Amino acid sequence: MVKIAIDVMGGDYGVAPIIEGFIDAYEQRADEFEPVFVGDEDLIKSHLPSKYAKFRIVHTKEFIAMDSSATDALKKKESSIYKAIALHKENKDGNREVDGVISAGHSGATMSLATLRIGRIKGVKRPALVSLFPSTKEGATTLVLDLGANVDCKSEHLYQFAFFGKAYAQDVLKIKDIKVGLLSNGEEDSKGNELSKEAFGLLKNEDFFIGNVEGGDIYNGSVDVIVCDGFTGNLVLKASEGAAKAIGIILKREIYRNGLFAKIGALLMKPALNTLKKTVDYAERGGAPLLGINGCVIISHGKSNANAIKNAIFQAVDFASSNTNNDILEGLGKK
Repeated sequence: MVKIAIDVMGGDYGVAPIIEGFIDAYEQRADEFEPVFVGDEDLIKSHLPSKYAKFRIVHTKEFIAMDSSATDALKKKESSIYKAIALHKENKDGNREVDGVISAGHSGATMSLATLRIGRIKGVKRPALVSLFPSTKEGATTLVLDLGANVDCKSEHLYQFAFFGKAYAQDVLKIKDIKVGLLSNGEEDSKGNELSKEAFGLLKNEDFFIGNVEGGDIYNGSVDVIVCDGFTGNLVLKASEGAAKAIGIILKREIYRNGLFAKIGALLMKPALNTLKKTVDYAERGGAPLLGINGCVIISHGKSNANAIKNAIFQAVDFASSNTNNDILEGLGKK
């Protein structure tokens, strides 16, 4: 039974969607995990049905506000994310009170605390945020990292990110014969900036590396894992979310603009449109695992709804139950 610490404070919409997301997750996979709630006990109990009263609550009213500096997190030892991370940190005997953490609070504070308090896997230079992107290939997704943990990267960081992504894709997503690409401005070996060219040189002899890939390859199912620096990755993520939202708005506007037949057509296409909406919805991904740390931390969007929290919990359960971190250690240890 995996124990997951759930930081209920700091999200944009308060405690309600986080508790609702837990309930949805627990109803589906109650035999796989046990929650430990971290936050204001009175607020948690006011939203939590009495049948869940048996679960542990670590009380605190403090949290890291979204407009705070990430460095403030180290000083605020009574904040919900500090306490959640403390539960996941190994004690002197190498044991942990929980197996994973999810938070929709201050992402910078969560990353800082996870890196400094839990620590990195031996040999890891920088952790990386990873997320799944939808694919036109049925049943496929593309794993992209880093999505913003490291704005400035060196080639050796990108080299390590490739091993992070490979391990996660192999152990959590159960993908075989993993193909890893390096995001660039062209597929030719000579393409890229100084950073990507150096990273290409480090990766070119790895059997899982297929070379440079372009932005369009994120969505066409031709590659399983795509590596880039955090600045580029975050731009890709935000642009993709913005494009998905814009397509929905434009489509809705044009349906209403083109009269009755367009509305009838849209009604007939509703199942397909709902599937499309679900495919591009960030809530279906739940959150971004922070890979490279010696633990399991899932960072969710501040605007996460109940569905996003549910899927973040599922991610934490699957990640914490996997051999990902050991495979990262083993992969890097051979180099």
